[in-house]
Amino acid sequence: MATKIALITGSTSGIGKATALYLAKAGYNLIICGRRSDRLIEVSDELSAIGAKVLVKVLDLRIKADVETFINALPPDWKQIDVLVNNAGLAAGLSSFADGDIEDWDEMIDTNIKGLLYISRQVMPLMVETAKGHIINIGSIAGKEIYPNGNVYCGTKHAVDALTKSMRRELAEHNIRVTGIHPGAVETEFSLVRFKGDAERAAKVYEGFENLVADDIAEAILWCISRPSHVNINDLVIMPTAQPAAGFILRK
Repeated sequence: MATKIALITGSTSGIGKATALYLAKAGYNLIICGRRSDRLIEVSDELSAIGAKVLVKVLDLRIKADVETFINALPPDWKQIDVLVNNAGLAAGLSSFADGDIEDWDEMIDTNIKGLLYISRQVMPLMVETAKGHIINIGSIAGKEIYPNGNVYCGTKHAVDALTKSMRRELAEHNIRVTGIHPGAVETEFSLVRFKGDAERAAKVYEGFENLVADDIAEAILWCISRPSHVNINDLVIMPTAQPAAGFILRK
């Protein structure tokens, strides 16, 4: 049996990197992409040390032409993609609509929605051709609920939730599974990016409770894609015990 291939976006850190490592240990070969070449090389070396074959691509998913070129240029053996993990995404800023930075809005919309669409649009036909595959879209609790000043970020993740449902509806007839995974508070670089590198402010997000970590989500992804072929995990919301709802955390 041929080794399965997974393509993971946003592979340079956090959930993307953790997922790549989990899947490599499970015997997958990996296509990893992201915007930071130095981080991609580091991750690639870790995956290779586990025994996985790795294809690395520095890629900005917001640039449609680059995404198309990347997938079209994949060697034939690498086009048999079994799993697509749409992990790349970000939050930028935390403010009211009145005080919102329109550049932040554009960055979130272009990455979280359009980037996911661009890569999915290129990979889905490859899966349809082979009548198999599994797409994992990483959403957020912000795609199920809203929280103060989350406005545009919450809007993008609600869009991911709707797109996931649409993909599942359309691709089922081609034997392609689609899963949405929606984490609550996961300690990654997420808050550091949201607060433009303000490490002190980012650290406060995770103070006083036991948050999720990237491995928690990576393990869930591996579980979802390893179910028998007749089983699809449609939707999975994963929260810290201390976070019963979006924007509400019980801190000690």
